[in-house]
Amino acid sequence: MTEPANRVTRWLARASPGLFATYAVTMAFTTYFAMYSFRKPFAAAHYSDQTFWILDLKSALIISQLIGYALSKMLGVKFNSEMPPGRRAWALVLLIVWAEVALVLFAVLPPGGKVAAIFLNGLPLGTVWGVVFSFLEGRQTSEILGAGLSCAYVVASGAVKAAGAWLLGLGISEAWMPALTGLAFLPVFLAAVYGLSLIPPPSAADVAARTEREPMSATERRDFLRQFLPGLLLLVIVYLFQTGYRDFRDNYAAEIWAEVGLGQQASVFALTELPIALSVMVVLGLLYLVKNNKRGLMLTYVIMASGAIIIGVGTMLFDGGAIGPKLWMILVGLGLYLGYVPYGCVLFDRTIAALGIVATAVFLIYVSDAVAYGGSVFIVLYKTLGQANISKLQFFRQFSYATSVVCLLGLVVSGQYFLHRARKAVVA
Repeated sequence: MTEPANRVTRWLARASPGLFATYAVTMAFTTYFAMYSFRKPFAAAHYSDQTFWILDLKSALIISQLIGYALSKMLGVKFNSEMPPGRRAWALVLLIVWAEVALVLFAVLPPGGKVAAIFLNGLPLGTVWGVVFSFLEGRQTSEILGAGLSCAYVVASGAVKAAGAWLLGLGISEAWMPALTGLAFLPVFLAAVYGLSLIPPPSAADVAARTEREPMSATERRDFLRQFLPGLLLLVIVYLFQTGYRDFRDNYAAEIWAEVGLGQQASVFALTELPIALSVMVVLGLLYLVKNNKRGLMLTYVIMASGAIIIGVGTMLFDGGAIGPKLWMILVGLGLYLGYVPYGCVLFDRTIAALGIVATAVFLIYVSDAVAYGGSVFIVLYKTLGQANISKLQFFRQFSYATSVVCLLGLVVSGQYFLHRARKAVVA
């Protein structure tokens, strides 16, 4: 193997697992955290009394960005699965510059133009996760790396909305606030991408422990889907509910907090997400200690199913008056992310390893995402047009119960399916 030219890359190739994981998590977390400053700040504003067609403007903006994001996920099935490692860093830079230009257009265009601009903003951002995770997958420390990266979107969404609310408090207009928030984080993003590009490829020991991760051709992707379609279909349905639930909680957080009387506290967007991120990172990071891939996959399903239960129980306690709104939002957020985060890192990485096949987790992540974000668009339309007579808080409570039940059932059945396949692979 050729010696890496960069001194940092050479050091990382020889570093202990702890030092390597610390560096890789820091760079991946920072990259994705900064990406959120280009995606979510607009959700901190209300855009009151503004409409687009038959929708209020904020709902139209959310739907438009989600459509762009969902289309990005569909394109990402091919884009991310086939991308050579040497192009990843430049791809990240080009994607984020595109997103910032769209936010500048958002600032200067009228309401109809804003809806188009936010679509263009979502279009590149959906591929960023896959590019970043491609630097991390297929390693012995993938659970730790993936959990650390996933904490970025748990914390970042609240943090950038808090930053956006702070800018609004300074007198920045709702139109310019998203572009200025993104611009403030751009140097951080560029520095983190450079650091990410210095990470060496998986070692021989990584390949031996987690199987080889190679780009997948169109034929290989179709064959994989046909072979494991029933289990994948159940996982996609679960993910559809989780993604719709997450996006509703995320995009309408300002309205939900306002309904429970805490809408004036900008810090509430971020402070409730910190304990969630830390808890999820610790729980998923501990899976690193489980070296047996089949056992690791089983425990991943246990964690995800526990999350579904927490959502339902937490909402029951809130409805019964046993807990207040802050603890309720923390509990449903914890339950949500215990089930949601593994899709982006641990679940498919362990599935590939347990089945003993050569594939890429990024492909499976983007297949799930491509369907799930389309479901998020449906949820917003259903609430806006079909359930307009109830508040967003009331809708979110009902959605919590539905998500809890559907996800628990889907995870139990899909878990049995893939664990059975994993046992057959071991026997073979």
